[in-house]
Amino acid sequence: MLRIGHGFDVHRFAEGRRCILGGVDVPSQRGLLGHSDADVVTHALMDAILGALRAGDIGQLFPDDDPAFEGADSLVLLSRVMDVVRERGARVLDCDCTIAAQAPRLAPYRDQMRGNLARAMGVDVGCVGMKATTTERLGFVGREEGIAAWAVVLLDDGQGDAAGAGRCND
Repeated sequence: MLRIGHGFDVHRFAEGRRCILGGVDVPSQRGLLGHSDADVVTHALMDAILGALRAGDIGQLFPDDDPAFEGADSLVLLSRVMDVVRERGARVLDCDCTIAAQAPRLAPYRDQMRGNLARAMGVDVGCVGMKATTTERLGFVGREEGIAAWAVVLLDDGQGDAAGAGRCND
């Protein structure tokens, strides 16, 4: 059956941290605060995948109070999420990500982010969409307090053919 998942994440800026987005160390005066590397777009994507699987969220899989995940590389965590996908006999068919950031400018890093995410998921780069936008100086993103990201995923859960996609009997 085809399933969709939606993910959202937000992290605030912090001095002395790196700004990791889609596995790219983006040059920035400030980075993102979080227990792991705070890669907001990869976190949104992981939540979208887990949502499509009906497998909870990244907080359940990688608790932020577990020292094992302190400073963790989010691309490694994404690979672990994909292990869950494969264990369940599912596969990611397509995904699309949006990052909202007033700064830094992200367009030059778009293709590198797509490639990093595709490699971590074991899918073709053509299956990964990536967009960046500003919020026209509105809200916490516009005030440059942090960055937000959204992701959607289309997943085949391995539980039937696409003809059954219109029925949800969970």
